[in-house]
Amino acid sequence: MRALILLVSIIAAGAAAQTPVPSQPPTPPAAQAAAPPDTEIFLAPLTTADGRVTIGRPANITNSPGYDNQPSFTPDGRSVLFTSARGGRQTDIYRYDIALGTTTRVTDTPESEYSPTVTPDGAHISVIRVEADGTQRLWQFTLDGREPSLVLRDIKPVGYHAWADATTLVLFVLGPPATLQVADTRTGKADIVARDIARSVQRIPSRVAVSFVARDVASAPQSTPLSIRELDPKTGAVTPLVKAPAGAREADLTWTPDGLLLVATDDVLYGWKRGHAGWKEVPNLAASGLDGVSRIPGNQNGLGVGPVPDH
Repeated sequence: MRALILLVSIIAAGAAAQTPVPSQPPTPPAAQAAAPPDTEIFLAPLTTADGRVTIGRPANITNSPGYDNQPSFTPDGRSVLFTSARGGRQTDIYRYDIALGTTTRVTDTPESEYSPTVTPDGAHISVIRVEADGTQRLWQFTLDGREPSLVLRDIKPVGYHAWADATTLVLFVLGPPATLQVADTRTGKADIVARDIARSVQRIPSRVAVSFVARDVASAPQSTPLSIRELDPKTGAVTPLVKAPAGAREADLTWTPDGLLLVATDDVLYGWKRGHAGWKEVPNLAASGLDGVSRIPGNQNGLGVGPVPDH
């Protein structure tokens, strides 16, 4: 049996009308005309045994009005980094200490920061930053929120990112259409490897590979089915993995350390593993008090479902 911690973002009641239109590539909220939805972040214990997944009692770790979203675990599993709008329209990065139950502010800037991710060197946090003129580029800060610096100067507008290794990034770059790009931090250059993609870009655990979600517009323009694919960032090779569950509008994914792929659709959690024909329904999230789930996040170690920290 393996003990993990499930991390989810939940749209508050009455906020569903403010979510992105499924047929359009979503952008970080600061770039949208409408106010971001009222969201909260929950932690819940998750166990896996003999292919079965069990979710325990969830706890709200933000309890703050307004936008709290885009969480990711730190590599040691002791903290959660997340984006929050507190006291203004712009967003900053915050850190929640799981053992202490305390929240501290990491960045404090007039710009907006999103999608905090600990970098492979363990010494920085990379973020999508919406600059004063609305430009969206990838930046990094020290772990305590100081010394901001550009990671990729010429690639924009970046929506989401995943580190494949210390110098290779896989990016969701806004369109139209949205594109998947592989960037080299040493040269600042990027190559387009896929088009018409959804926003979920995740490092696959124990592999130098990244998963992404393709929109199969050509086959069924009205329903726009989604499929999950694997990218080898070094060669550019793309391998189909599995079609998203029926009805999935965005297919926000995460990987557990043992290679179980999870996605939430209509408050039902689905799991898939290599070698399986299709998705298997795992616990009903609403039954665990997790209704209105908008995303199950991940980080560069594949720990959107994070390890229980050693206290």
